Amino acid sequence: MRGPVVVVGDTLLDRDVEGVVNRLCPDSPVPVLDETAHVDRPGGAGLAAVFAAAARGVDVVLVTALADDAGGARLSSLLTDAGVQVYPLGLRGGTPEKVRLRARGRVLLRHDRGGAAGTPGEPSEAVLRVVARASAVLVSDYGRGVARQPALRAALAATRAPVVWDPHPRGPAAVPGVHLVTPNESEVRELVTVAPGATRLATASRGAQGLRQRWRAGAVAVTLGGDGALLCHAGATPMVVPAPATAEGDTCGAGDRFAATASLALARGALVSEAVQEAVAEASAYVAGGGVATALPRPVRPLPPAVSSPGGERVGVAAAAGVVSAVRASGGTVVATGGCFDLLHAGHVATLQAARQLGDCLVVCLNSDASVAGLKGPDRPVIPQGDRARLLAALSCVDAVMIFDESTPHAALSWLRPDVWVKGGDYAGDGGEPALPEAEVLRRWGGNAVVVPYLDGRSTTGLIAAARSTGTAGPPLTDTVPPACAPPPGPAPGGTPADGPARVRAGRPALGGPGAAEGTR
Repeated sequence: MRGPVVVVGDTLLDRDVEGVVNRLCPDSPVPVLDETAHVDRPGGAGLAAVFAAAARGVDVVLVTALADDAGGARLSSLLTDAGVQVYPLGLRGGTPEKVRLRARGRVLLRHDRGGAAGTPGEPSEAVLRVVARASAVLVSDYGRGVARQPALRAALAATRAPVVWDPHPRGPAAVPGVHLVTPNESEVRELVTVAPGATRLATASRGAQGLRQRWRAGAVAVTLGGDGALLCHAGATPMVVPAPATAEGDTCGAGDRFAATASLALARGALVSEAVQEAVAEASAYVAGGGVATALPRPVRPLPPAVSSPGGERVGVAAAAGVVSAVRASGGTVVATGGCFDLLHAGHVATLQAARQLGDCLVVCLNSDASVAGLKGPDRPVIPQGDRARLLAALSCVDAVMIFDESTPHAALSWLRPDVWVKGGDYAGDGGEPALPEAEVLRRWGGNAVVVPYLDGRSTTGLIAAARSTGTAGPPLTDTVPPACAPPPGPAPGGTPADGPARVRAGRPALGGPGAAEGTR
């Protein structure tokens, strides 16, 4: 493959709630579900991307819209954990969620929430470039707006990669010239008017031919559930691809599995007919094997628990979302930094002070206790995450703190999409060039990664070693401690920036002065 497999579309947050029903509700004749477990997973285009990423040796990129809410943060974490490279667009509105209430393997009720579809943001240059160099593109349309985005549609029409379009009745037409369209039977009936009274096979065939001609697509494969698929291409005679075996089971996600498999096959150079045969076999095996419940067996970590304390409204995903959305709405600059911040010291404070000067808000991404232990060993952190978060939130230069559980902040960054990511200057590479692993992630949405100078000799590791060897925190420091953090001149988060977005404010202290920063390791 010459490039990644790129999935474009709407991502939903799916939650399966498992429970038992032993009684009826006393005030109405409905069953009461006692929850025993639940699992979150990406849905829609996110699920298709996870399926594609499960193939060995394949780089998978997901271009999708993420909202500034807890659902968006959870999706970013789940997708990154599955090995999907997220190229996020902004999303005005809430994360769409689909909650399935289940008992003994059967769905009792599906609860949808998230409201009307929001408006996706503009794609960055990095998004347009990755579509152009893809080995295959899957458009997984769930009718919530990503497939309508004009700049994305232009890029999809221009790419030389084979494009698979999985349509939605509420979505737009496919861009002209796509290789394969993959509707199911009900979607074909909604997209194309077919005379009543025809057989099932005739209805699928006529609908597929009508859709192929209207959208100028190379081929249309109508999925027929347990009966396989019907493929219509330029020839007059359609091809029926039967399922290798009839299987009963949970079909949730089978269409995404079909489309993802076909896309991977086309990326390897398969013919459309070969790709459809492979997709039918894979989707059939998926249903027979238990569906999404067994296809995604790896447990995912829950979000770190919320921290409650006086002023705790500045800690957590909701706090970060509120600050970021307000600053973006006013055209301001979002700045973020991250680290363990174990034993908060003067170097940490200086880093935070310098970072806050670069924009209109500062969000601190804080490694959870589990993340710190994984990075630094079982004897760390010294200070638990709740206390570390409270200390950071108490600083006036910090607008919000969010805790992440992974070894890197990549998932948190994909959700926050900061304009500037800041680390202490001890992360500079040879020759003074920044060597931040987060820099490539920032480029996905046009953000910038920077380092700021640091206070020499300030180190959590050094403080701990000194305390353990002498029983004290070590000799007193002789350097001047930086002044207490304070927001730079100008409005509070959510106000109108004094001199426009994405600019370092004129007249602020030089970053190399007494407030210079130390890394946050």
